[in-house]
Amino acid sequence: MLSSRNRKCVIMVTSFWSVMKLLESSWSKAFGFVAFLVAVIAAVLQHLENCETTKYFMMSHDMKALEGVFRQKNKSCFILGATGETGKELLKEIVERKLFSKITLIGRRQVTFEDKAFENLVQEVVDFEKLDDYAAAFRGYDVGYCCLGTTKAKAGTDGFIRVDHDYVLKSAELAKMGGCTHFHLESSKGADKKSGFLYLQVKGQVEADIEPLDFERYSIYRPAVLMVDRQESRPTEWFARKLLGPISSLFPTAMSIPIQSVTRAMVANTLIPAREKVEILENKAIYDLAKAIEK
Repeated sequence: MLSSRNRKCVIMVTSFWSVMKLLESSWSKAFGFVAFLVAVIAAVLQHLENCETTKYFMMSHDMKALEGVFRQKNKSCFILGATGETGKELLKEIVERKLFSKITLIGRRQVTFEDKAFENLVQEVVDFEKLDDYAAAFRGYDVGYCCLGTTKAKAGTDGFIRVDHDYVLKSAELAKMGGCTHFHLESSKGADKKSGFLYLQVKGQVEADIEPLDFERYSIYRPAVLMVDRQESRPTEWFARKLLGPISSLFPTAMSIPIQSVTRAMVANTLIPAREKVEILENKAIYDLAKAIEK
């Protein structure tokens, strides 16, 4: 017979092991659930990574040779939105490659550059509320790049629509009238004029409204979340970049894209002969095309 003290010890040990078994079962179930959740997320990301078809993958092109041929044509270009993150990166890319005989920045203010590489840039200061008065600023260019845009948080609903639709469309109209043959438009992943989200709806609407202008070539770029450290504070994008940073190393085009990939794709697509008059490059197509011109 066990003493009262020994019985208490046995009960304590038995209770302890019962609790440990219960915890082990709970941890096992929790681990199983987490593993299942991770597997589901990975499958979704894998699907997003591979769901877009990309017919603009041009690794077979000799990009150096195309750059040389393009330079000989002495073409000119303008950039709208050169003070924004994409515009700044695009300008840097174009200047470094010396692709155009003339580069003009069209914006609401003069931009100062310290680097001598930018000293030959032409700058046209315009009032976007009275663009018809500045038609001459858009005249005589072969290629136009539009990286113009703002946010609803910064400009309000009306201001956002005015910048991302009205300014962009009027600029495209003036560029067409001025002789521009290839117009590049930075849009957004998910752009759709029928979208229930204002941002995507406006982006899709301006895409559609520019098409009837009938440029010889019209290239639309729909990047996902841009991986870039903005100087301008955008808390939502900052949080998204921090969240997507680790994911992008495994799934580079599922939900995001480096900003350099967008600008390099624009440059590569300028050099490559057109296959279609109107072309929409989704996120993966942008990423793949950029590889063709990586340094």
